[in-house]
Amino acid sequence: MSGKVSILSTYVSTNRKSAIARILLIVFLASFSAIQLQAGQPKHKKHDVRHEIFELEDAWRNAVLKSDINALSALLADDYMAITASGMLQTKTEALANMRAHRVHVVNLVLLDRKVRFYGGTALVTSQAEVEGTTNEGDISGSFRYTRVYVRDAQGRWKIVSFESSRIRPGGDHKKQDTGPPGQ
Repeated sequence: MSGKVSILSTYVSTNRKSAIARILLIVFLASFSAIQLQAGQPKHKKHDVRHEIFELEDAWRNAVLKSDINALSALLADDYMAITASGMLQTKTEALANMRAHRVHVVNLVLLDRKVRFYGGTALVTSQAEVEGTTNEGDISGSFRYTRVYVRDAQGRWKIVSFESSRIRPGGDHKKQDTGPPGQ
């Protein structure tokens, strides 16, 4: 009987090793097939996503020109924060309230020299804006450089989370600024 048990346990052990080997082979082939299928899927190409960001920049421009509160609200993330050219912080709620109250009136807005860089699910846009417009304080017309940051939300939509703008000084109006000791 012990000979039969020994043969049986060897048979079971061999079959078990074969079964494990087959399972591992199936897992490997399934994984390999999944990778191949995924590789065959069309991916967003960088230029397609760049085009999408440019379209959002144009949508932002149109919302500002038309004082379209709904369009601007859809573009801005709930935690949006801006630093205006005058150095003021502005939340989404404040930006929409300013538009609603017509505190800023932009009649012309030309975007130049747009560049987009991607960092995972974040897009960083730098551009120059030629602006013609007024605020309650007076004329705001001029040239500006800005940075706008887009992040994909949980639904995969790009939202503006940050914006910063700086006025470009006219040529010859540049003042030497103290940047600290040399080499720092």
